Amino acid sequence: MVRMKKHRRDEWIHRAQTVLKEKFGHDQFRCGQQEIILDVLEGKDVFAMLPTGGGKSLCYQIPGYLLNGTVLIVSPLLSLMEDQVNALRSIGETNVRALNGLIHPHERSRVLAHLSELRFLFISPEMLRGSTIRAALAKITISLFVIDEAHCVSQWGHDFRPDYLHLAEIRTQFGHPPCLAVTATADERVREDIVRSLELHHVSQTLMSVDRANIALVVQRVATNDEKVDHLCHLLENTRLPGIIYCASRDWTERLADYVRRKLGLRVAYYHGGMDPVDRRKIQNQFLDSQLDLLCCTNAFGMGINKPDIRLIVHFHFPATMNAYLQEIGRASRDGKPGLAVVYYAKQDEQYPEGFIDGNFPDDEILHRSLSELDQGLLTIGNKEQFVSSLLERGVSESAARFIYEKVQNKPIHCTYLSIFDQCKAVINKRKAIQLQDLSVMRNYLTSTNCRRAFYLKVYHEHQPAQKPHNCCDRCGIEFSDFRQTESTNKNDTERHGQILDWKKRLQIIFKEGERADAPIRNKRV
Repeated sequence: MVRMKKHRRDEWIHRAQTVLKEKFGHDQFRCGQQEIILDVLEGKDVFAMLPTGGGKSLCYQIPGYLLNGTVLIVSPLLSLMEDQVNALRSIGETNVRALNGLIHPHERSRVLAHLSELRFLFISPEMLRGSTIRAALAKITISLFVIDEAHCVSQWGHDFRPDYLHLAEIRTQFGHPPCLAVTATADERVREDIVRSLELHHVSQTLMSVDRANIALVVQRVATNDEKVDHLCHLLENTRLPGIIYCASRDWTERLADYVRRKLGLRVAYYHGGMDPVDRRKIQNQFLDSQLDLLCCTNAFGMGINKPDIRLIVHFHFPATMNAYLQEIGRASRDGKPGLAVVYYAKQDEQYPEGFIDGNFPDDEILHRSLSELDQGLLTIGNKEQFVSSLLERGVSESAARFIYEKVQNKPIHCTYLSIFDQCKAVINKRKAIQLQDLSVMRNYLTSTNCRRAFYLKVYHEHQPAQKPHNCCDRCGIEFSDFRQTESTNKNDTERHGQILDWKKRLQIIFKEGERADAPIRNKRV
């Protein structure tokens, strides 16, 4: 039996390596990929944590060519889905589609009519909750149920999405296919929550280090915003780009982009969730196509972005969790070359993460009023987006509105909505306490007098390697000359010192994007 099992694994390895070479053009797997793929091919539930840029997509793409049926990938962002669909099409895969809220109803109907012919289907968690789509998917063979960016499943994750909480139930409706949950950063508590929420049984876990040794870490303490902006401009003038600057608010992304553009003449744009989706997509494509030197953005930007040559990540305001911090700095230098991550720390900036934590939940008055209005019929929960919009009109934050919606879904049928007030309060208090604890860890990182890398490796229960990177962190010493721009770097006199346009005009001139016609669906099997 052992010999047969080994023979079977050897056969899977050979077939997976053949697909790796013939379809994707790679000679060997990256660290951790082969183990994950073998576990998937053997029908196991798998949780995989690979560092940003570590090749998570291949862990479900290769099984897609070896298993019978359709690989269903639940993905949280429309732009991420589009990038992954285009990446597969670029290698000649025609049997791949995405279902999300922006797809035209006629196209959605066409995709649903041809589901059994698809090798890969990307879908948003919101779309997956639709009864018509679930019924159509239940009629085909789902060979693998993939949860991309799986930290969104966890209520303790930095990108928690309530719609992810229903995935375990939905998976059961599809005949309980093997599940692969992948993410780049998840501490022990988040990992346990993901496994529990997805109901992964006898799960095989592959946990690679969160460390990116080629990224140097710097914490720069400043007293005022003026000092911070001055230091940032000096950094941008002397450091290799392209880069990303993360800000805590939409207003700051716009102010910084405008100031840096005027003062330094850099090709810079801003990006945040308040922009039109089409404009966001065009700005993202400009950045990916190296038509921008710098992007000032909120954390709405970055998940799933595949640009190997980002050299600088700046946190103008520090993030609330170590998970979010490592996820965001991990977007630097995926090509293995030196990257620099700088986070600014000013005492007054602590208002931002504390405010976000409070804003994630309704206060007692809003919660009580919302539950009472549900009992009185002044609010209804039939349509999620209408419910959220109604609360937004009443001055409730979007995160708080979605929390209320999440909780009222589980109200016992014979109870009033107001009867779950205390239960909701208990959940709020528990989640706030955990989030404040995470914030405390981040503060300790920022104020630590010891090695930055050793600090976060300890948080993730990892051992520090025997030999530190040449450029480790500001506590251990960094040779900034290794990150300094040269005369040919970051220079484009025509773009920078000519006419400086606002981002919308730049889009019209620089970005020429044709309509991408969907390729026809063809017979799946090779």
